[in-house]
Amino acid sequence: MISFILSVKRLLTGLWRSFKRPYFLPLFTTLFLIILSGTLFYSGAEKWHWLDALYFAVISLIPTGVETGLYPTTTYSKIFTMIYLIVGTGVMFIMLLILGRSIIDFSLNEDEKEEMKKRLEK
Repeated sequence: MISFILSVKRLLTGLWRSFKRPYFLPLFTTLFLIILSGTLFYSGAEKWHWLDALYFAVISLIPTGVETGLYPTTTYSKIFTMIYLIVGTGVMFIMLLILGRSIIDFSLNEDEKEEMKKRLEK
């Protein structure tokens, strides 16, 4: 449980630091709008509950093999999904890279602080 709490702390700190980068806010806004459009489309076209539509919109953009059990059924939905994935996956990938870099930078800074404390104690 402690490991999970520390991981969440690192994630939130990395997210906070990422927002200080000038190019992160437009990227975050773009990703938010892409996910919002996917959620609205799937809840309307496929008649999915909004939470199912949001879940599918987010999970389909993350490069994992998660089985959602949700599939687009109409031709229109399949065409939208192909375009949605081509555009959204690239934006999600860049955002995850920037977020990961911020987390790594934060971890390196924490390690440097610990080394300084050890040097001062000697």
